[in-house]
Amino acid sequence: SWDAILRRGVHRLLISLLFPFAMPVLVFAMPPAQLVARLHVPSGFAVTLYADGVANARAMAWGDRGTLFVGSFAAGKVYALRDDNHDGRADSVRVIASGLRVPLGVAFRDGALYVSAIDRILRYDAIESKLDAPPPPVVVANDLPRDAHHGGRYLAFGPDGKLYVPIGAPCNVCDRPGYAKLTRMAVGDQGRGGVREDVALGIRNTVGFAWNPQTRHLWFTDNGRDLLGDDVPGDELNVVTGPKQHFGFPYCHQGDVLDPDFGKGKSCRDYTPPAAKLGAHVASLGIAFYTGTMFPAAYRNNAFIAEHGSWNRSSKSGYRVVRVEIDGDRVSRITPFLTGFLDGQDTLGRPVAVTVAPDGALLVSDDFQGAIYRIAYGGGSR
Repeated sequence: SWDAILRRGVHRLLISLLFPFAMPVLVFAMPPAQLVARLHVPSGFAVTLYADGVANARAMAWGDRGTLFVGSFAAGKVYALRDDNHDGRADSVRVIASGLRVPLGVAFRDGALYVSAIDRILRYDAIESKLDAPPPPVVVANDLPRDAHHGGRYLAFGPDGKLYVPIGAPCNVCDRPGYAKLTRMAVGDQGRGGVREDVALGIRNTVGFAWNPQTRHLWFTDNGRDLLGDDVPGDELNVVTGPKQHFGFPYCHQGDVLDPDFGKGKSCRDYTPPAAKLGAHVASLGIAFYTGTMFPAAYRNNAFIAEHGSWNRSSKSGYRVVRVEIDGDRVSRITPFLTGFLDGQDTLGRPVAVTVAPDGALLVSDDFQGAIYRIAYGGGSR
């Protein structure tokens, strides 16, 4: 309806004013149901609308009972989505938390939902049995940096059972002790997070990481710095193969470009190069390895990456989901998988995160549309 379109437009305008780098302004946009009809996937796949009305939808995490939890950005809300009749469309969208400061990251473990909120990490116990009356959160941590710039934190539990928490650089490019890294912490029975330890260094801003199910190595996206031109540096896809590797920021970008200021006297050979360059300004965010059985066997253990899209490039880049074929710790090929979020240079949607559903479908969140799309195999193609 026009009322719904107007509400989305006002919401986007508010976000653009509060967070000018979050997304471009496009007040009267195509509604999600109409956008789905113009999205493109490979032959044999089909895209449908899993949910709309999920304002500012960002990271996603599955509960043990089939609830999809979704974080947000400036909306300050956390959502719980249910598809109880298993028809591939959410039956309900509940707001289970509101008034939070950029609750971008969500992670689920042992019946509890963990939510990031800049300087805090909160835990909602037994949440799937309390969706209509969520409990007050337990404060897991409240001593993270308060900087808003790159302060939204993706969260995920690793194979070691620890909670992984990024600390983004509070700037376009700077050298600040205690920032630009990925950390992890044990979460005790009493709800408090343990001592954080550094996992990897030299990371400007990662908003997506996942573990290769074959090697168990951690893969993460990293957004390259701005203001060096349209084509440099590229975003990075990195893989952690050892303790406390340094991936270059702020001294070296994309593995082979020294920073004009902070790179003086440095050598890119001293830092871990990326497994792949993902393109300049594409804003590579969420990543997920495909572990389902719905897709053809060739897709098993491939990674999917959501490219949120450029905000300051003269010709827009990104605005798609790509498929990454991986052999061990090497990238063999990257190809477009979900496209159609641009109409020329007009923004129609911005993919943020990807997750594999229990039935093997791939879900993609879109914070521009406030929607989540479902990609299934065997339902035709567009």
